Amino acid sequence: MSTIAETSAVGGVRPDVLSGDRTAFIDRWIYVFTAVSFIVIVLLGFIPDSLGKMAAVEAGQRPPFPLVLHIHAALMATYLLFLLTQTWLVATGRVAQHRLLGTMGAVLATALVVVGFVLIPTLYHQVFAGAQAAPPPVKAKLAGLVAFVENLVLVQFRIGIVFAVLVFIGVGARATDPGFHKRMMILSIAGALPAAFDRITWIPTTMPAQPLSGDLYVLLAIAPMFLWDVLRNRGVHRAYWVWLAVAAPFTVAVYALWDTPFWHATVKRLMGV
Repeated sequence: MSTIAETSAVGGVRPDVLSGDRTAFIDRWIYVFTAVSFIVIVLLGFIPDSLGKMAAVEAGQRPPFPLVLHIHAALMATYLLFLLTQTWLVATGRVAQHRLLGTMGAVLATALVVVGFVLIPTLYHQVFAGAQAAPPPVKAKLAGLVAFVENLVLVQFRIGIVFAVLVFIGVGARATDPGFHKRMMILSIAGALPAAFDRITWIPTTMPAQPLSGDLYVLLAIAPMFLWDVLRNRGVHRAYWVWLAVAAPFTVAVYALWDTPFWHATVKRLMGV
């Protein structure tokens, strides 16, 4: 995830265009800024939401959190801190330490994907079982929650698959194209930010009707990095095109299937209920 601009083409890769100390400074630290902003977004979304849910658990209004949810939260927090550490190491010239930690990132990413795909059916079955066990008046209300969770499964699948593909692509380019690598590793985790944005209650949202707001906020979150790239290189870096090519088909599928009878029937079959 090298954040020092390449000064010569490697394997035919176009070098970044730098001019002056100020530009070089921004080029190094824009990725650190982006990593910090991701952490702030996650904290803004999950801390109030988690506190509210923990209070509900203590009041007996909802079941306790499953163990896999705690594991997923710990892995995500660790990965975000790892991303920040890696960008900071390169920004401060500690490239050797950055490379030594690279293997840890691959392990964390793999664990995130595996645990994430375990978490999806776990949470679904918890909500579904609660709705089935509820008394009739409450059961009717919880049916809407089950339908919403079924829609969320679409977004969760997209996040897990796109993250895994982009990390794989990014890691594969770490030696041959550092500029592509650094951008791809940040873009890979950006796709998970809707989970945080959808929990920030004081910003406009399109949920539960559709997931558009979360997707638009992701574009806003990466805008500083993207706009700096366009300004500096006078063009769109190919990492963004790869990101779009990977994410677009799954995003189209999310919107096409969202809240359709076909999807609700399909997810029930997938979850074995």
